[in-house]
Amino acid sequence: MGTPELISARSPRVAAARRLARRNFRGKERSFIAEGPQAVREAAGHRGGDARPTLTELFATVEAAERYAAIVDAARDAGARVHLADADVLAEVSQTVTPQGLIGVCRFLDSPFEDILAAKPALVAVLAHVRDPGNAGTVLRCADAAGADAVVLTDASVDLYNPKSVRASAGSLFHLPVAVGVPVEQAVRGLRGAGVRILAADGAGEDDLDDELDAGTMGGPTAWVFGNEAWGLPEETRALADAVVRVPIHGKAESLNLATAAAVCLYASARAQRPRHTG
Repeated sequence: MGTPELISARSPRVAAARRLARRNFRGKERSFIAEGPQAVREAAGHRGGDARPTLTELFATVEAAERYAAIVDAARDAGARVHLADADVLAEVSQTVTPQGLIGVCRFLDSPFEDILAAKPALVAVLAHVRDPGNAGTVLRCADAAGADAVVLTDASVDLYNPKSVRASAGSLFHLPVAVGVPVEQAVRGLRGAGVRILAADGAGEDDLDDELDAGTMGGPTAWVFGNEAWGLPEETRALADAVVRVPIHGKAESLNLATAAAVCLYASARAQRPRHTG
């Protein structure tokens, strides 16, 4: 693969990538960092709504470029500029304790909320007041795994492109449409207008998830609204929902964390929406 061309952290290319750790620079450049082979592989295969490749640059150590040659080739095929960098230089850009030798620079890829509505989604996760980037990324991953059609982050939630969010999504960020900065009232109004039932997930909800499933009320288009990790959903957000639903606790645990509760709710809807096969 050759020798590193970037051997100084003062290189303009390295400095520009390092600045993307800060939200204001991400917003200014409309670019973010994706680290590791999984995220870079997904980024290399992704194109935005304007059909432009999402991955614009790839920084790789010589060892990583050799180990993940297929990913590097995919990045080049996508039109990304590939830079071989010294491991110490890459560590300056990395946001992880143990860098994996591949760091991609990607264009913002969020979708207009109107496009999500126009696609008539059947299952949507709405993150309202979610402040922890790891939780946001994990819920996005759960939504992807459950077959959701979209994720919406309200204007009170964490930055989608926070490096921890991107990392926690484990590549799912590149798999489904995500809208950002949507006021929760607008999100609910728009989804309801598109024929989607709004369910707020709350540990103190009046309705039980098991009862909803038994009643057969979850087979239609559904949006789950998930709240803050510490204090859940405020009353004004709960009031917007068609129902406030709690995940039943059958054992002695006091509660479920946000990502676990989101996975249970999303999979419950996904199962209810799937055609039943008899044989």
